Amino acid sequence: MYLAEILSIGAALCIATSGMLAGELSGRVDALTLTRWQTFAVTVATGAAATVAGGWSGLSAWQVGYLAASGIFGIFIASTAYISSIFALGPRLALLMFSLTSPFALVMGYTILGERVGGVQLAGVALVIAGIVLAILFGRPAKAQPEGIFPTPPIEKPVLPARQMTLPVGLGFGLLAALGQAAGTLVARPVMASGVDPFVAMAIRTGVSTLLFLLLVFVPLPGNGKRPKPSARILAIGISGALIGTGMGMSLLMAALARGQVGIVSTLSSLSPVLVLPMVWLRTGARPAAPAWGGALLAFAGTSLIAMG
Repeated sequence: MYLAEILSIGAALCIATSGMLAGELSGRVDALTLTRWQTFAVTVATGAAATVAGGWSGLSAWQVGYLAASGIFGIFIASTAYISSIFALGPRLALLMFSLTSPFALVMGYTILGERVGGVQLAGVALVIAGIVLAILFGRPAKAQPEGIFPTPPIEKPVLPARQMTLPVGLGFGLLAALGQAAGTLVARPVMASGVDPFVAMAIRTGVSTLLFLLLVFVPLPGNGKRPKPSARILAIGISGALIGTGMGMSLLMAALARGQVGIVSTLSSLSPVLVLPMVWLRTGARPAAPAWGGALLAFAGTSLIAMG
């Protein structure tokens, strides 16, 4: 009876779990490498699913071009920035910052596509921003706690040199992630409206990003070629995070959209910043402060207004 709602909440739970898994790898792998692993894994999984479903037929050049651009914005840029924000802020604040995707998409839709924006949606934008400000100013613990999914002590000792991860740096990555995701969604919108198979769309988006990540190996960036070899367990956790968050989470979201109203599905699937709080509580043993809960609930309420307005 409530299948679409259950699937939507399941998608949010998958995204929150994926963020916790990524948080566990802070100091054990760099953000660029982790994103490279994840995009490759998702490309293989979605490409195989698209082939089995026979979704590649009828694909036109303009659709491929739009999806490639969407992948550059929404995955190559946004996913790297998102993982970096998790490493800097922890999953709780990173997911909260990522909720800015809805306001950014709303603004881009208005300025670029000329879409109508109502007062209810503007109120939603204000609530999202207020929730983030509340959580940042008053919801951070006095002493930083690890925010992964495995119990303390951590699965392995950090292997990368310690770097100063400041709040402004983490917030900057979070903003970039939300902007990139919003831009990627905006570019992909006309393609998805034309009826392209979701698995094909995801395979193209992640495939282009994977190619760019592989090309970056040959760019003389600091640390290229000097990173320690990850253990099998670290690799498994990183790939599992992608398959749970992007693979399973997006599949549940697509299934929910096929059965329920877009506004309700979009609202319930944005519960991740709220669902991650009890996960952080279980992981660290420290209950998140009241402003952290309040900020997450405000952001969820704001996203609800944007989706329903």
